[in-house]
Amino acid sequence: MKFMNLGRSGLSVSRLCLGTMNFGPETDEASAHAIMDAALASGINFFDTANRYGAPQPGRTEEIMGRWFAKGGGRREKVVLATKLYGEMNPWPNNKWLSALNIRRACEASLKRMQVDYIDLYQMHHIDRSTPWEEIWQGLELLVAQGKIIYAGSSNFAGWHLAQAQAAAAKRNFLGLVSEQALYNLVVRDLEREVIPAALFYGIGILPWSPLNGGLLGGVLKKERDGKRRLAGRAQESFEKIRPQILQYEELCAAIKQEPGDVALAWLLQQPGVTAPIIGPRTLAQLEAALVAEQLELSAEVLAKLDAIFPGYKTSPEDFAW
Repeated sequence: MKFMNLGRSGLSVSRLCLGTMNFGPETDEASAHAIMDAALASGINFFDTANRYGAPQPGRTEEIMGRWFAKGGGRREKVVLATKLYGEMNPWPNNKWLSALNIRRACEASLKRMQVDYIDLYQMHHIDRSTPWEEIWQGLELLVAQGKIIYAGSSNFAGWHLAQAQAAAAKRNFLGLVSEQALYNLVVRDLEREVIPAALFYGIGILPWSPLNGGLLGGVLKKERDGKRRLAGRAQESFEKIRPQILQYEELCAAIKQEPGDVALAWLLQQPGVTAPIIGPRTLAQLEAALVAEQLELSAEVLAKLDAIFPGYKTSPEDFAW
């Protein structure tokens, strides 16, 4: 497993991040523990979760992870632990968003659920348009001072949100954001307009979520032919819009003798600013399959062919102006 620093920080993380959103709703606790053990054994040291994960029981995923950490064996010491706050945990006031009060309460609750003393990377799951940055950074700075978190990150921010956050942090002589977790894959490349340029400028590492675009880049046509997967509803509608591109993509993957999911992950790993795509395996087999991508280097010719199938964006304003 390769490692690199997260953004401009000195924190060393694996090039693949284990996402845990399926733990609880899709993956039972015993299987989730087995996946985390296997991930650690393979060299993945970066685990991501959120306080809302575990629906319809928010917090359940963190609790599953907490019982895994409680087994000892150096599990906590070996893991760079990332979680997120923002969403409503219960309908009572002040149990959502990014007020200084909720930042404090949400962190304490996550620490308790995960049975840990500190969180390595504490991420804002969404921009809070109702709370000033002075208050947000005050809340996060206090947690750093108390030793409850070490680094701060964002998720689903626009490029100008990153600029706002870093400008406010600089005024306080605070490190600010070291990561941005965002939707990015071969199909959805909007980040290339402004978010990635901003992240590169500020030294913020990109953590792409949904790297296979909901499974559509994971060999969906082949699985459909083999009777292993049948899309329905919104997934089917999304697929039909890009069926010709997916056909070309899977044909290219077959020509270079690589699995589509591996190619999608390998492409992300070779994009500017990307630190670690977030993989969300439901099973051990899915984890093992994803590990192949970390060792896969795509040639310039293949990268060019992928860009031809799934055109990306130029940096703004060149994307829409001369």
